[in-house]
Amino acid sequence: MIPPALAAALQSRGYDTLTPVQTAVLDPALDGADMLVSAQTGSGKTVGFGLALGATLLGGADQFGAAASPLALIIAPTRELAMQVKRELGWLYAEAGVRMASCVGGMDMRDERRALERGAHIVVATPGRLRDHIMRGSIDLSAIRAVVLDEADEMLDLGFREDLEFILAEAPQSRRTLLFSATVSKPIADLARNYQRDAQRVVVKSETRQHSDIHYNAMMVAPQDVENAIINILRFYEAPNSIVFCNTRAMVNRITTRLSNRGFAVVALSGELSQAERSHALQAMRDGRARVCVATDVAARGIDLPGLDLVIHADLPGSHETLLHRSGRTGRAGRKGVSCLIVPAKVRRKAERILRDAKLDADWGPAPSAASIYLQDETRLMQDPVWTTPAEEGEEEMVQKLLANFTPEAIATAYTRAYRERISAPEELADIKDSAPAAPRDFGASEWFQLNQGRKQGVEVRRLLPILCDGLGITKDDIGAIRLNGDDSAIEISTRVLDRVREVILEADALENGLQLAPMDTPPPRAPRGKPAFGGKKTHRGQDREGRPRKPRRDAPGGYDAAPKPRGRARDDDAIFGGDMLPPPHAKKRPQPAGDTAGKPSPKPRGKPAGKPAGKPAGKLAAKQARGDWPTKPDRKPRSKPAAGGKPAGTGGKPAGAQLAPKTGKPNSKKNKARRAAAAAGMQPPTRRK
Repeated sequence: MIPPALAAALQSRGYDTLTPVQTAVLDPALDGADMLVSAQTGSGKTVGFGLALGATLLGGADQFGAAASPLALIIAPTRELAMQVKRELGWLYAEAGVRMASCVGGMDMRDERRALERGAHIVVATPGRLRDHIMRGSIDLSAIRAVVLDEADEMLDLGFREDLEFILAEAPQSRRTLLFSATVSKPIADLARNYQRDAQRVVVKSETRQHSDIHYNAMMVAPQDVENAIINILRFYEAPNSIVFCNTRAMVNRITTRLSNRGFAVVALSGELSQAERSHALQAMRDGRARVCVATDVAARGIDLPGLDLVIHADLPGSHETLLHRSGRTGRAGRKGVSCLIVPAKVRRKAERILRDAKLDADWGPAPSAASIYLQDETRLMQDPVWTTPAEEGEEEMVQKLLANFTPEAIATAYTRAYRERISAPEELADIKDSAPAAPRDFGASEWFQLNQGRKQGVEVRRLLPILCDGLGITKDDIGAIRLNGDDSAIEISTRVLDRVREVILEADALENGLQLAPMDTPPPRAPRGKPAFGGKKTHRGQDREGRPRKPRRDAPGGYDAAPKPRGRARDDDAIFGGDMLPPPHAKKRPQPAGDTAGKPSPKPRGKPAGKPAGKPAGKLAAKQARGDWPTKPDRKPRSKPAAGGKPAGTGGKPAGAQLAPKTGKPNSKKNKARRAAAAAGMQPPTRRK
């Protein structure tokens, strides 16, 4: 079932056996059918759908024909995954003479358009950029035979559903559609039902449990030692390639700078970088120029780096799916890998929940200490192949000179120092027990003192504590509880320093800001807190912070108003204003009812004040008009229309039209001439056309 050109490519790459997912998609019963494939990450899905499309694209031939319109579309969620798919399919179809093109965001669109014009057999693209090319008419989909959606669940999570539906609607209906996804959720099933024809469901389960080649370590650290723990983990394992996952770009930049300053060959990978910078970072990891990649979740899907044996989660992922995809960058194709979760104490429950949801077992313990790292360095030094490799030509002379001039102890010391100089020193981590909150201490015997100021005078504990320590000559350990009231405060002071405190009180009248201390005979009462005792009656707190009884509620028995609070609008005003109850602040002022008004001010009359002509300006304008400094505007003559069938209404029997003066403008205009003629004839002037 595998075309000869693809079989030769597999043999040249050392493929002796196929993975379960590759074997499943090559089932003869699925030849030419649409498929919905779900398999765990790192199972060889890229080569799998490449083999499944061989017969569809080649059509029984050994070689591709001349490149023209593309025959297949491979859509991936991220740029890095798209470029990786392009590389994988490049070597797989190299013997068949394939010509490939890519359409990914961040690259020059003009170069992509020229590549499409020259012709391509397979196009690998991201959803957004491919839709742009389709809308611009720079890609022809009329010859498409197959469409592959790689990591379809991730594309839907990133919000590409509308783009995918647009692309699938533009492709020919006779195409073959393959959906590859780690999980098949309801949105994936809906997409398959709408855009696939009788899709065959292919579920590939590994013979062993998920991520069986990955060893998980959950390392408890102090909150301030997260970055130090990353350094120690990298030094402890010394993996050929490692990746550190962070949740934010700011965290990526900070850790990248820290590792670079410590001598690690590190690159960054995040969404704020251009596509060229991201491609250079991954290429540096593949070439060996960099050994550590600090990345966001943009690198959690599909990225395959050779020799990636260590994954570090500097920030815990948001879900167990993200944890699986992050850790899936290692332990691929039968290799072993390690995934380390850095867990401060405050997020331990979250880490346990994520591991439980992912059905993973992790070894809990502290991060590698400096002593354990030095032991690992010693082991690696003793197992270094340099001790067993014979001297090459040109090295014998230098070896003899060293043996002649130095003792073996001196040569070993120099080599040890040279070995340690080219590696970074480990960090000293705080003990996790020391980082836990300290248990409350026993204050011991004490006495209470009263302070003459409280909350009303602006006293705060954070400002009061240094004043007491400096003024009394004691430390904060000698001061116990501080209770701030309204006009005073209570200070608990240990009996160890009572003599010193009494001496200061006698010598100085007051401390800083007029604060005065005086001994208290009994400790101050403390307001009850917490729930009532079992079987007791639930009541409100009986006292406020000042120690005074709280004001009873309005409707409480014996309150300041035994009558219930009126609801709605009262019909009788006496019910609101006649008794001792005051009106609410939002109630409108109403005239008092008739009756006994002795001793009460007369209500303010409504309306305009008497003696003031209506329509006249008030205030400064009226004063100016009274002095004659401000001209008054003459009253305008009323305008009216003539009554129907009668004499035109107006003042003094004149027609209404005579009262209208022509509007300002040119005196000889046609409009003004018509208005004057109508006024002279006693007719209604012409109106403006609507």
